[in-house]
Amino acid sequence: MLEALIVRWGYLAVGVGVFFEGETILVIAGALAHRGLLSFPLVVVAAFAGSMLGDQLWFYLGRYGGRRLFERRPRWRAVADATQRRLDRYGVAFVLAFRFIYGMRTITPVALGTSGFPAVRYAILNVIGAALWALGIAAIGWGLGAAATTMLQRAAHIEELAVAACAVAVVVWFVQRRLQRRSTQAQAGAAEEHGPESTPH
Repeated sequence: MLEALIVRWGYLAVGVGVFFEGETILVIAGALAHRGLLSFPLVVVAAFAGSMLGDQLWFYLGRYGGRRLFERRPRWRAVADATQRRLDRYGVAFVLAFRFIYGMRTITPVALGTSGFPAVRYAILNVIGAALWALGIAAIGWGLGAAATTMLQRAAHIEELAVAACAVAVVVWFVQRRLQRRSTQAQAGAAEEHGPESTPH
């Protein structure tokens, strides 16, 4: 049942999820792709589309209403100032990479729109950045899925070894007890056979 839901709605969930936020659902989708429940290329395409469209929308919200938005939210204003400093320092590289910086994903496009960054230039960089981000984060999810599978396989192997070791320990203990019991019985038999020496009258 759950697998059927994942197969049917998984790509839509990825697209909608990254439209609003992103990393967590994309990592999970990458891991599910490793298990074969989703197609890795389609996960990347869905994540690319959701990320690109979402950040494009945030950019235009910043272009046409960002200043009022920042006036009502002082914390966002601080992030916008930090965005402007990074943009002045790193330029195009920052526009391409901001998705990979925690806490900057949503505010940065708004701040870029507010700053007067050229719309066409942003659209081109947005497409490139969204593609790199979708592929990179999905690949991390795929890698985590592979690591989890390997760990589970090793855990199963270790469990088998532990069971075998316990079985051997039980056998060794049982044999040791039997040998000790036979040794004790043999010593008792020898003592009875010789008996105590009789003393002369």
